Amino acid sequence: MTTDANAPWLIVGLGNPGPGYAANRHNVGFMVADLLAERIGGSFKRAQKAQAQVIEGRLGAPGPASRRIVLAKPTSYMNLSGGPVAGLRDFYKLPTANIVAVHDELDIDYGTLRLKLGGGDNGHNGLKSMTKSMGPEYHRVRFGIGRPPGRMQVADFVLKDFSSVERKELAYFVDRAADAVEALVTEGLERAQSAFNS
Repeated sequence: MTTDANAPWLIVGLGNPGPGYAANRHNVGFMVADLLAERIGGSFKRAQKAQAQVIEGRLGAPGPASRRIVLAKPTSYMNLSGGPVAGLRDFYKLPTANIVAVHDELDIDYGTLRLKLGGGDNGHNGLKSMTKSMGPEYHRVRFGIGRPPGRMQVADFVLKDFSSVERKELAYFVDRAADAVEALVTEGLERAQSAFNS
């Protein structure tokens, strides 16, 4: 499936709503969305047709290379993300390939980024819900959080805040992930992959 050059891009930061989850590893998608909101100079507002907060704006240098975007944070819990994202897709009349999910990824080292189109959910409940609602053919910006130490359960690990050591570099990595999203929508997947996949 190809992207539609005229349709806006829907960039979805995945996370759980509420202050108790705000600094969790599972909420790094929200962190990237918040930084992109700062870059486009907008503030999130409740969507009319979906359970989400959204901002509309443009990403990229002014001119023909900039892209219309809808930045979204679902207000459902992570494992129900698919409904709100599908609702936004339908409201804005987007092809699924114009959607970018920004999410935490256990099987990648902390701070490492991987960009791709389609694929499995790798046990990630937010992706599982999105794929169930729309199929797998959306873009992903995968933000590595690494595996849990020792015998810690995955669910406990992702719902804990980043460690004090991790927090020293977190702002840098979130900034880099926001750059990767911007490159993906303005320059295309292959160029963004060559610049950011490591």
